Amino acid sequence: MPKPASKLDAERLWDYALRSLGGRAYSTGELRQKLRVKCERAEDVDATISRLKDFGYLDDKRFAEHFASARLENQKLGKMRVLRDLQRRRVAPALAGRTVEKTYLGVDETRLIEDFIRRKLRKSNKFKENKDFASAYGKLLRAGFQSGAVIKALKKFAKNPELLDDLEPPENFLDEESTA
Repeated sequence: MPKPASKLDAERLWDYALRSLGGRAYSTGELRQKLRVKCERAEDVDATISRLKDFGYLDDKRFAEHFASARLENQKLGKMRVLRDLQRRRVAPALAGRTVEKTYLGVDETRLIEDFIRRKLRKSNKFKENKDFASAYGKLLRAGFQSGAVIKALKKFAKNPELLDDLEPPENFLDEESTA
């Protein structure tokens, strides 16, 4: 039977936090949650978080800016997906919203959607049936693009654009997707 993990005192919690941040970037909320599981005393978590901020190792604004920029530049995702992902990473909603708006300022969403279709959906880039559209539509919504812009872009790739006229997202589509 495995031995239960021992809880960390303040000094060991600090070392653990530094090792964690050395492995990948964390938001304050994420790291706080991670440290709570490991700490011996709850007050050590707040002291460690405060110390990390004082040293400049933990900064939610910088984290959110880097995260949003990377998601746009590397994965070419839509605003809504990046916003959802930042909130999942426990970044304050107001900060996440401001950061995403700033990052996507001047970005042509239609071009981003078209590039996404060419990259990720190239096998079905000449949609012929409703199911092709529905599948592509769902993927594009999950990628964070707005419904109207998605339909407009899909029409450019369609052999029969009229099939898109009746396409609407299922009720609670994004809510169900986010819990999956």
